[in-house]
Amino acid sequence: QVQLAESGGGLVQAGGSLRLSCAASGLTFGSYAMGWYRQAPGKERELVATISSGGSTYYARSVKGRFTISRDNAKNTVYLQMNSLKFEDTFVYYCAAGTAGGVLTGTNDYWGQGTQVTVSS
Repeated sequence: QVQLAESGGGLVQAGGSLRLSCAASGLTFGSYAMGWYRQAPGKERELVATISSGGSTYYARSVKGRFTISRDNAKNTVYLQMNSLKFEDTFVYYCAAGTAGGVLTGTNDYWGQGTQVTVSS
């Protein structure tokens, strides 16, 4: 059974930092592209960042230069380092595993349960 478990969310002041982790199990992690997404209640889910199996990265314009996605295939874990956080970064953040194309469109094979990030202004 595939599981993606996010952790690291919480409450932080604007300008602060958080690092999200997503630990994967039950899949050949190194073969999957991974993505981070975020969603507010009643709103569309949006792509934050992706990383391919080979380590190529993509960032949404809203987070480029502030967020960094990385992966550790030995630990089956993908990370999202979030710096210079803004109030508008307040969302539930989800990780997902899929194909290189799938992570860019949000059509992933597997999703985590999400972790709340709240940025106070």
